Amino acid sequence: MNRSFQARLINDPFSDPGLFVTFSFQRRAFLFDLGDLQALSARDLLKVSHVFVTHAHVDHFIGFDHLLRIILGRNKEIHFFGPPGFFGHVEGKLAGYIWNLVGEYPHDSVLRVTEVHPATIKTKVYVCRDRFKPRGPAEERAFSGILWEEPSLRVNGAFLDHRIPCLAFSLVEDFHIKILKERLKELGLPVGPWLTRFKKALYEDQDLSGQFQVTWEDSGDAGREKGFILGELAEKIAMIAPGQKIAYVTDLIGSPENLRTAALLAEGADRLFVEGGFLDRDRDKAREKYHLTAKEAGELAKMARAREFTLFHHSPRYVDQGGELQAEAMEAFNKGEDE
Repeated sequence: MNRSFQARLINDPFSDPGLFVTFSFQRRAFLFDLGDLQALSARDLLKVSHVFVTHAHVDHFIGFDHLLRIILGRNKEIHFFGPPGFFGHVEGKLAGYIWNLVGEYPHDSVLRVTEVHPATIKTKVYVCRDRFKPRGPAEERAFSGILWEEPSLRVNGAFLDHRIPCLAFSLVEDFHIKILKERLKELGLPVGPWLTRFKKALYEDQDLSGQFQVTWEDSGDAGREKGFILGELAEKIAMIAPGQKIAYVTDLIGSPENLRTAALLAEGADRLFVEGGFLDRDRDKAREKYHLTAKEAGELAKMARAREFTLFHHSPRYVDQGGELQAEAMEAFNKGEDE
C-alpha cells in the first residue's frame, strides 16, 4: 500500500531502540530515539529533520554525537524534542567538545531544541558557528499534547512513568494523497520534488481553480515547466485516502495509569511500536526495571485497538527466546477473539 511515510526499527529487538521514518517524494526523515545509529547511512541521517527522544538513558541518547558529527558544517537545521531536563543533556553533550574552528565553516548547522513539560514547551536554538551557545533565552508556549504540526501531519506526545518522566509519541497523518504513477506517465510528468509542493497545496486547501506549475529538470539539466489547474491535476493524478497513524511507546512500567495513557496516545494506530522487555513469568523483574512484559505489550496493543504492533527493546537475558516473547505478546493481543 502506498503511504506518505514508512517506519522501521533501526536495530534488531535486542539492540538499542529507535525508529526511522522516511517520507515519500521527500528527502526527509524523522527519528524516534537516538540509540546506536550505526545501521543508518550518512545519507539516511542527512535526511533527518526532526528527532523525538523519549528520555536520556544511554541506550536512547548515545546516537546524538553520531548525528551531530554527520551534520557538522552543513547547511542543516534539526528540531529535537525531549523530556524535562533535555536542555541540560544536550548542552552537556555539546560541552564535551572544543569548537574553536567552527567559525570558519562555510555553512551553519542549527539545533532547535525543545524541552517538553506537562504544561509547557520551551525551545532554545544552538548555532554551530556560535560554538553552539544558546541563542537568547528559551521561547515558551503551552503544551496541549501536540509537539509538532504541519498541514499534513502532527506528532503528539504523552508522559509515561519510567521512574523518570519518559515521552511516548504518535505520528498522525490527517489524510493521505496517493499519487497514481501510471497517470503521471500518461501526462509525461516525472516523479520529483514538485509532488511535495502539489501535496502541500492540497493539504493547505489552496484554491482548486488556481494555477499550479509543475517544474522539473530534464536531461542535460534543462529546466522544464507545465501549467495545470490545481483541481484538474488532482483529479488526474491523485487519490485521497484515510491518513496513517503510528505510535512509539517504550520504557514504562505496566501500571494502570501508564497503560491508559499509552493506549489513548496510540488509539487506532495502524502500527504500534511497543517495548516488550520481559516474559510474563519475570513480571517482578520487569516491575523492578520499570519495563513492560511482552504480555503487557500485547494487552496494550489490544487496548489501543492497534491494527498491528511490532515488539522491540527485549532484555538481553532472552537473546535465544525472541520467538517466545513475540508469541506471548501475540497471544495477549488476540485473547478473546475466538471466545
